[in-house]
Amino acid sequence: MPLLRATQLQHSIGQQIVLDNAELQLEAGDRVCLLGRNGCGKSTLLRIVDGNTTVDSGEIWRQPGVKIARMEQTLDFASPEETIYDVVADGLAGLGKILRRYNELIHGEMGNKELSELEKLQREIEVNDGWLFQQRIENILSRLELDADATVCSLSGGWRRRVALARALVCEPDILLLDEPTNHLDLDGILWLEQCVMSFQGCVLFVTHDRALIEKLATRIIELDRGILTNYDTNYVRYLELREHALEVEAEQNALFDKRLAQEEVWIRQGIKARRTRNEGRVRALEKMRNERSQRRVITGSASLSVNQGDKTGKVVAELTDVTFEVPGKMLVDNLSLLICRGDKLALIGPNGAGKTTLLRLILGELAPQSGTVKAGTKLQVAYFDQLRDRLDEDKRVVDIVGQGRDAVTINGKDRHIMSYLGDFLFTPERARSHFGVLSGGERARVQLACLFSQPANVLVMDEPTNDLDMETLELLESLLVEFSGTVLLVSHDRSFVDSVASSCLLFEGNGQISEHVGGYTEVSNYMARRASQQKSVLQSKDSVKVEVAVADVKPAPKVRKLSYKDQRELDALPEKIENLEAKIAELGEVTGDPAFYQQDADKVTQVLEQLSNAQLELDACMERWMELAE
Repeated sequence: MPLLRATQLQHSIGQQIVLDNAELQLEAGDRVCLLGRNGCGKSTLLRIVDGNTTVDSGEIWRQPGVKIARMEQTLDFASPEETIYDVVADGLAGLGKILRRYNELIHGEMGNKELSELEKLQREIEVNDGWLFQQRIENILSRLELDADATVCSLSGGWRRRVALARALVCEPDILLLDEPTNHLDLDGILWLEQCVMSFQGCVLFVTHDRALIEKLATRIIELDRGILTNYDTNYVRYLELREHALEVEAEQNALFDKRLAQEEVWIRQGIKARRTRNEGRVRALEKMRNERSQRRVITGSASLSVNQGDKTGKVVAELTDVTFEVPGKMLVDNLSLLICRGDKLALIGPNGAGKTTLLRLILGELAPQSGTVKAGTKLQVAYFDQLRDRLDEDKRVVDIVGQGRDAVTINGKDRHIMSYLGDFLFTPERARSHFGVLSGGERARVQLACLFSQPANVLVMDEPTNDLDMETLELLESLLVEFSGTVLLVSHDRSFVDSVASSCLLFEGNGQISEHVGGYTEVSNYMARRASQQKSVLQSKDSVKVEVAVADVKPAPKVRKLSYKDQRELDALPEKIENLEAKIAELGEVTGDPAFYQQDADKVTQVLEQLSNAQLELDACMERWMELAE
């Protein structure tokens, strides 16, 4: 039996049709990803599912007793003093308010009045089995590593997302709704979220632009396109193939229909003789075709992005030598040396607060190092995409923000009318005249992209550019950055985006230690996995030594495992093989570390990088085998 079934849903917001005879069914154990363009109505559909928005028409059946909870995009709280406990307890509705007040009383000073109220609250809690819910709140807070007494206003965006999820989970819902859950989470937070959702026993309906998250979590995909919900019982990659085919078929059918309609329109306009003899049934068929054409779902255009290329920089964009920077109580950058060359696509990866933005400012000369030197290259033209979109004036119109008071922008030496330019970013003339403050998150992101790409630039600094972008715009931006001939400095927690764009990554490992890695997030992830495995092996070895020392006087030494002749030969050969592989990796590392390496033919670069990756994998396998045989 389904948890929820919705049929023949019709819903509009103003002139926009959000749902057009839409169907939806949710089953226990489903992890459904809801995809669609920005502004198509995904968040509205989530509110319809949980009952906070009523449809214009249609039927929604929910299994009796089913509990639905939604993790909001933004976390609202009544006052700056509200604690994490308060906000999470609100997820239990009426009983939550009782527990919240009880928690306030036991943590405050109590007189006779407070003692009397506390006694009354205890009776209410006992009658409603409230102690079980109190324990549930404490368990959720512990599982999500949240401090019950911390104020919500003191938390970063990522930790507020955890609080929002805790509030949704505390009622133990049958259906969990997640609206852009990865926004403002760092990589550790995203990996934590993945595990949390994977372990959830109910149904999950989630909206996200994070392709890696979709591939990891989604058991099926539902697309909302021009009011229609289409179900795809497949993974994300296959969905893209099926969707592209469906759009091609739709375009072909529309073209054939339009051709037939044009022929009938010619017929109806023929001379007097033809009109006297025309078939009335054919006239009625034409009227039906005209009506069908007027009701056609129009395929929304795609964004069209292009970079306003600046002059070429010098070969070296920035050179850092022994750079150190710290803030009170925390080392952010410790003795870092780094060379950034023209054409590099450098991604900065690390937890929130690790110092990524600080390093960007050091590289660009906006911040002076406390020790060491930073040498900037020549002819730098830097354009910024900043995740702090609130810096843009809420009261200004889009056309004024992007055009800066001018009717035209100059792109690669050619003037374009501002309305035409904004049309590339999917803004109609009417929407372009709207104030920035009324725009959706996706529209705000597109305004920033329009501002960014209107500036002549040879260095693009992109701080979380993927937040709020729909898939198509995201993939278009991805392609544009890959083709950009200048330098890109990128901060992003979108793993697929980093994999596609970055030629190398800086990993913030803590205590100011920053390591450089060739490739994207996948290479960094492999490095972190190897390091974790090595650390685990070291700890196990130390524990083993401690145990052996402790029992040496009461327990005979264990028998040494006798190896077969073949295994012994393999063990004897491994040290030399490991030494050769380490030398090969060092040699290839020197080759790939040369800035000129990436100026070669792309096939040659790919071949060398594959050799380096294969050598590293072979070395890891040899090390594991050596440890296994040497036991």
